[in-house]
Amino acid sequence: MLVTCILTMESTDMREWFMKNFTEEKYERFVKSINDELPTLAGFRLAETPLFLSNEVRDRLIRAGDEIVDFVLRSDFKQLTEKVIPNQWRCANENEHPNIFTMDFGLWKDENGVTVPRLIELQGFPSLHALAAFQEDAYRAAYDISADWTIYFNDFDQRRYLTLFKEIIIGSHQPDEVVLMDVKPHEQHTAVDFYFTQKFLGIPIVGLDELQQEGKRLFYEREGQRKRIKRIYNRLIFDEVADDPDIFKDNVDLRQELDVEWINHPNWFYRISKYLLPILKGDYVLRTYYLNEILDQLPHDLENYVLKPLFSFGGTGIVIDIKRDDISKIKDPENWILGRKIEYEPAFRRADDEMVKAEIRLTYFWPDGDQRPVLTTNCTRLSTGKMINAQLNKDARWVGGTISYMKS
Repeated sequence: MLVTCILTMESTDMREWFMKNFTEEKYERFVKSINDELPTLAGFRLAETPLFLSNEVRDRLIRAGDEIVDFVLRSDFKQLTEKVIPNQWRCANENEHPNIFTMDFGLWKDENGVTVPRLIELQGFPSLHALAAFQEDAYRAAYDISADWTIYFNDFDQRRYLTLFKEIIIGSHQPDEVVLMDVKPHEQHTAVDFYFTQKFLGIPIVGLDELQQEGKRLFYEREGQRKRIKRIYNRLIFDEVADDPDIFKDNVDLRQELDVEWINHPNWFYRISKYLLPILKGDYVLRTYYLNEILDQLPHDLENYVLKPLFSFGGTGIVIDIKRDDISKIKDPENWILGRKIEYEPAFRRADDEMVKAEIRLTYFWPDGDQRPVLTTNCTRLSTGKMINAQLNKDARWVGGTISYMKS
């Protein structure tokens, strides 16, 4: 199934070149090059194609991200977001800023026909940072993509990117003193990124149930040796374990004061989240409301809005086609937002006339001591559905997880 570029989001020349040279054999080679590095198959669909962003779209994404970063740098940011952290999930020893955060942008055409980014979500939580670096190599090798196209910003290349990634995650510690931690990490759909993180950085992957506590210190065991944990690369989302009230009774309670460093500290998942969407203003932000504040004055055109839980991850709980009954059923409106829908500009059209849409996730690294985070790279998702979610496209074609190349 071939596709045709129809839009200004991409470089027309690169899309035409890619489709002219695409073969199923090349795609199978790409997927195999990733799965061969893993103990199990990737937990979500890997798209046949990357995107090839135009210079104009690249530059607008950079400007949009800069505006959001300026807001996060406000001196009163912690005060502004203090109440958003649920008391039952608040953790001790929060640091001054997150070391990693991301922003998701959709692209649409404004009234002048210009392709512009619109902020969909932002997260004070890690993403597929190691996978993205390997995907660039895999796409380039499978499709012979020119070296003057890159997934990196700010003059980063893979070597410099992974060096900074290592500095962020490991710091001054030894690799075996830093653990990538999640609940049942090998069962997560993001495990593909865990394995590439381990490949690039040499840190162990540890489940919550493997943590051992002695006083304020944490340990884990490997090959019969007990090892001290000095830093946790945290991939555990508290809201995903909220249905298990005994999780921190049966395991180490991560909320207590512990002699351990966090990347990122769990509180940042809440501070930098959809909670900010109603507060943010600007050209790249869609109108959004806290649901509990507008229950008596809901918009008349609900069909143009989307209903989102504040702290869901991976698109869970989102209501795309809203009815008033959907809102009346919500028992905790303070934990929901109502946001203007984005009319996605499709990235390309498949041969069956289905439009493929994209969201681009910008990745920022923020080393300790730096005044400002730095934009490093991107992850991208392609979808034909109403929602852009790699988990919803397992049986489709030309959709799934990918990356966006830009002219270097």
